[in-house]
Amino acid sequence: MLDISNKVVYQIYPKSFNDSNGDGWGDLPGITQKLDYLKQLGIDYLWITPFFVSPQKDNGYDVADYRSIDPRFGTMEEFEELSREAHARGIGLMLDMVFNHVSSEHEWFQRAIAGDKRYQDYFIFEEGTPRELPCNWESKFGGPAWTWEPHVGKWYLHLFDPGQPDLNWKNPEVRHEVADVLRFWREKGVDGFRFDVINLIDKPDSWEDDYEGDGRRFYTDGARVDSYIQELVREGGIEGMMTVGEMNSTGLEACIRYTQPQNHELAMTFNFHHLKVDFENGRKWVNKAPDFALLQKTLAAWQEGMQAGGGWNAVFWDNHDQPRALSRFGTDGSLRIPAAKMLALFMDLLRGTPYIYQGDELGSTNAHFTSIEEFNDVESRNYYRILLEQGKAPEEALAIINMHSRDNGRLPMQWNGEVHHGFSIAEPWVPMARDAKDCSQDEITAELEVGVSNSIFEFYRQVNELRHELPVVATGKVRFVDADSAPVLAYGRFGNLTVGEPYDASVATIEDMSAPGSMLVVANFFDGMSEVGPEVRELLAQGEWDVLLHSYGDVEDLQTLRPFEGYALIRK
Repeated sequence: MLDISNKVVYQIYPKSFNDSNGDGWGDLPGITQKLDYLKQLGIDYLWITPFFVSPQKDNGYDVADYRSIDPRFGTMEEFEELSREAHARGIGLMLDMVFNHVSSEHEWFQRAIAGDKRYQDYFIFEEGTPRELPCNWESKFGGPAWTWEPHVGKWYLHLFDPGQPDLNWKNPEVRHEVADVLRFWREKGVDGFRFDVINLIDKPDSWEDDYEGDGRRFYTDGARVDSYIQELVREGGIEGMMTVGEMNSTGLEACIRYTQPQNHELAMTFNFHHLKVDFENGRKWVNKAPDFALLQKTLAAWQEGMQAGGGWNAVFWDNHDQPRALSRFGTDGSLRIPAAKMLALFMDLLRGTPYIYQGDELGSTNAHFTSIEEFNDVESRNYYRILLEQGKAPEEALAIINMHSRDNGRLPMQWNGEVHHGFSIAEPWVPMARDAKDCSQDEITAELEVGVSNSIFEFYRQVNELRHELPVVATGKVRFVDADSAPVLAYGRFGNLTVGEPYDASVATIEDMSAPGSMLVVANFFDGMSEVGPEVRELLAQGEWDVLLHSYGDVEDLQTLRPFEGYALIRK
């Protein structure tokens, strides 16, 4: 069985990672060129977001052919070379599988709308009239979740863009098709898979209007999802591989089930509740200061809850669908470096498998775009229009989009001080990040950080070393302390707990958490001075602690923290 406890995953958004052929679009050979960089960072797996044939209406998450590589990214031979070179460096490859929906340009959907009854059953078509929707559900990208298909004379369901019709998982042929896709890539040497919104694949047997929300409560974590995933794992031959499921609006109990080893489903899950602490009443498109007390409560609930149920978390701040955590929860101004290090040590030393998103290790920031035309993301453009329709002034709407747009995480990597920061010799497909107050993008490049003492890159490398070398980081128990001390957040790692073994953190004592070899992690999320809480003080008083990591690099006072100061200690 694969030991997932001491592994580190790095996510690449290939369009924006490295362009090898000068067309402004990142590609697979560009990834191969940077494998030594990734090896130096100390990662174990490389998750690459979709590079399959796609019309790119949703930046590749609208797949038109699961077995073919979009020529803009390269060829199958270039993928095979990437696989060989990655494996030669001890790096496994994880591919991103989008099985909730396909592109409307996929052969299956084209055959469906051409009248093929077999392929119509691959999708969710519903009887009706052009003026009466089957139900009032809303798309994740705004607007109705149903589109009228005149060739068929029915509505089809799309929880995302109309160009992304949902697959009908009740049809065993669909389940066989997607399992066969896994077998295809496994035979190509792929080592793991990330499954996009996998907890949405089970749709209800009838369509009910939702007068309380957008419909998600009727199709999220459905009753058949577990059996569908078990079948996918079994038939796809991926038992024991590195797998992670992206869970949309999920619940704790569901994620425990998905990841308990005895259930033979997934190795781990992504949940996003901790990334909604700057939402207002669940609404994303509003600018609101983060609620760090809620962040502490949410992380504690998921860390300790998954542990109690024998589940396993993927831990992360950023990905291709999120704005930069540094700009949201820290600062991209003059204290960018200690803030980036604080975020790194706090998240990546938690119990679970850490995911580093490209640019995290450099302290990359949000876009700071000055016009809506600079944004590429369909969701951002849709919601800019919606915000204007709601009466927002253009500058206010732009500020909201700038803070929350998915494009913030999709900007080109910044390698050096050359044109377009070394990403490409051509104009990139999306603009580079802009300078802002106390934030010069020229200072955020790999060239200035790799091998440079006290850089953010070298700090991430040290965090990864701890994951590999310290058992308490890989398999230690976790318990959060000082529930009321926000914006100072803290937790302890202690003892040993194998993956899948349940443990109730409420029984842990101060003595348990301060035994030799235990670790204490403390972080100040405030841009001013803050005091640690009473439990941290009590733990510090139990004996001598050595400093493993520190966001400033020098310790002044372990109980009164500077802005964005964070540290990890180990008990002697």
